[in-house]
Amino acid sequence: MEGMGRKEQVQAVRKNGDGDIVELKLSSGRVVDYKTAQQMAKNGEIEHVNVFRGRDGDEHLRSDADGREDNNLDNLPLF
Repeated sequence: MEGMGRKEQVQAVRKNGDGDIVELKLSSGRVVDYKTAQQMAKNGEIEHVNVFRGRDGDEHLRSDADGREDNNLDNLPLF
């Protein structure tokens, strides 16, 4: 794993008027939109998140299930 650098972590989220997450702030300070974050998660570039296909047929980003509520994406600080 040398040279790969540290994986990003989601530090904060920005939501739209419907309460949906639209942007994520990463540990590097980079801000990415939801679709970019999904792609990064698929590539293993962001820790503790994964992509799943919901009942609606769309792909969604979620925190890994670790039994904690405080690190769920919806419960992260807003920016």
